[in-house]
Amino acid sequence: MYAIFKALGKQYRAEKGATLRLPLMDEKEAGDAVTFDEVLLTSNGDTITAGTPTVPGAKVTVEVVGHGKEDKIYVFKFKRRKNYRRKTGHRQKYTEVKITDVVTG
Repeated sequence: MYAIFKALGKQYRAEKGATLRLPLMDEKEAGDAVTFDEVLLTSNGDTITAGTPTVPGAKVTVEVVGHGKEDKIYVFKFKRRKNYRRKTGHRQKYTEVKITDVVTG
């Protein structure tokens, strides 16, 4: 049984017990429960229900495990023959969540 849900501008596949990395949710602490009601598709093994645009009564409940940062990505810019070089890096912050319940509606 799984569901495709929309959270923070992106779509994720949720199965009970799985862990996901969502974009940072500052207001949530470790141990908090969060419910996402915008479920786009559900499947219970043999039937698939697609929403128009969402599945009525379906929801995904997650528990916040913690926050962290991804690996560093290096960005290097340069222009030839102009002595212009810039090296910068970026580490995207995330919130790690564990799926506790998937209700198909």
